[in-house]
Amino acid sequence: MSASNVQFDPLHNICCVYDEKLPKMAVFKEILEFMKRLSIQKALTNQHNIFQSHIERFWKNAKYDEESKVITSIVSLNGEDKEIAITEQLVREVLDFPDDENSPTKFPERMVKGCMLRMGYSGPLNSANYLKACFSKPYKFFIHSIVHALSHRKGGYDVMRDYQMNMVTALVLNKKYNFSKIIFHYMKENITSGSKTWIYPRFVQMILDHAYPDLEKDENNDLLALYHMDNETLIVLSRYHKNHPESTTKAEFFGFIKNKNYQDPDPVNHLKWRNDEEMKEKSAADELKKLAEFKNTRSEWFLKEEKEKKKRGGKRTPKVQADEGSSSQPKKKCQKKADETMLVDEQRKKNQKLMLKEIILFIS
Repeated sequence: MSASNVQFDPLHNICCVYDEKLPKMAVFKEILEFMKRLSIQKALTNQHNIFQSHIERFWKNAKYDEESKVITSIVSLNGEDKEIAITEQLVREVLDFPDDENSPTKFPERMVKGCMLRMGYSGPLNSANYLKACFSKPYKFFIHSIVHALSHRKGGYDVMRDYQMNMVTALVLNKKYNFSKIIFHYMKENITSGSKTWIYPRFVQMILDHAYPDLEKDENNDLLALYHMDNETLIVLSRYHKNHPESTTKAEFFGFIKNKNYQDPDPVNHLKWRNDEEMKEKSAADELKKLAEFKNTRSEWFLKEEKEKKKRGGKRTPKVQADEGSSSQPKKKCQKKADETMLVDEQRKKNQKLMLKEIILFIS
């Protein structure tokens, strides 16, 4: 399959840069101390060289086995094909995620949106996804980092999906969260859905190099360039669109952002976004007033979990251990068809065009 047939987005799975010497970084300086001590630092900031032939070969030959829950593919070492096997645990090990197999992948929606309100979110409460433009600059920078570095999507970077809202909530409230499972899930789904686009190229290369440190690397002809965070990124990020003007109300820092010793206010039930002392603050009453209009939505991860339950015959599983996601063991016939199909998602292309138009509007 030629590389031109595969969708690759240089804005996807990029590195975050927290260099205070960048002229426009001064706008976001107040949240940098928090960003630099996040426990997912390696996944956010590791600038790893990516090689086109490695990524293309990996996704072209990738298979998922439902029974063993292992992704397998091949690498080329000294002219010979070698197998690589990837598990959720290997993702955890290579990317240094501070989670374990029992860490949750989703929290109660009301708690998450309570946290979003506390972060100063100014958009519609009951939207399934939240726009990063509806947050103040420091929080916008934080969300931008999570979406661009960890999202499985190519495009739609102005929108924070439900699992990304959970990630942000976990980091702000110092909660356990299974980042590894999310990454592995979308790698698996990229195979079982038949798309096999080049998602997570930076993470995939890190895993390949971990397993086979001596892979041939042609830095002159084979490098894939990602558009990592730079001063131009910060210029665009510091601006607001006329349809989503910057909020005039300053959102205060709280939780783990404000205090490096902050403890998760509800590590068992995950219903609270404030501890008892914080509930005495006036802003807590304001959040509760807004949440009176809260309505549960059938979010992406809720639907994935329901689909998994049906596949298991409707058996109930513990919330934090449920294997959310839609997947099935790929059949050889279907696999061949997928390999012969151009790996272009028209909707994603539209999302990218919309994103570029929005950037132009910001700059103009």
